[in-house]
Amino acid sequence: MGLLSIIKKVKQREKEMRVLMVGLDNAGKTTVVKQLNGEDTSTISPTLGFNIKTLQYHSYCLNIWDVGGQKTLRSYWRNYFEQTDALIWVIDSADTLRMQDCKDELLGLLKEEKLVGASLLILANKQDLPSALTVAEIIEELGLKMLRNRHWHIVGCSARKGDGIISGFDWVVQDVKSRIYVLD
Repeated sequence: MGLLSIIKKVKQREKEMRVLMVGLDNAGKTTVVKQLNGEDTSTISPTLGFNIKTLQYHSYCLNIWDVGGQKTLRSYWRNYFEQTDALIWVIDSADTLRMQDCKDELLGLLKEEKLVGASLLILANKQDLPSALTVAEIIEELGLKMLRNRHWHIVGCSARKGDGIISGFDWVVQDVKSRIYVLD
C-alpha cells in the first residue's frame, strides 16, 4: 500500500482538510477567516507569523492556516506547505499597484512541489470598493488561463461584508472532497 493510499484512508476517517491561506499583506486573509467563523471583523491587526483556526464546515473539519503576507514573512511560507489539501490565495482587488507582485508570488507558490496536488481558490477580495478590478480583469492580470494541470477557481468577495466567501469555501471543500474522499 502506497503512502498516498494510507494518507487517503486516514483522511477518510478524520474528514479533515488542511487549508493554507496566503496572499500579500493587507489582502484580507484574517478577515476572511474571522468572517467565515462568525467572529468580529471590526478590528484586525496584521498577522505576524500565522494563525490556525479549526472549524466545522459541512461534515468536514477545516484546519485553516492563515499566514502573514508581509514581504519579510513570505520566505517562511514554505514551512507551511506540508500536507496542504487546498491553497487559498487572497487578493486585494483594489491594489492595482501590486498586482504584478501578487502574480509573481502566486506563480512562485504554484511551482512548489509540496503544493502540486492542492486545489487553488483565488479570493478576489474587496470587490465592494469602487476601484476594485473585476474577476475577469484579475484572471487576465494574473494569467490564470495559462494554468494547466491545476484545479483552480476564482471568486469575487468582500471579506468585510461576507459576500462570496461561502461559495468559495463550498468550491474548495467540494474539490478536495472529490480528490481525497473518493468514497463519499
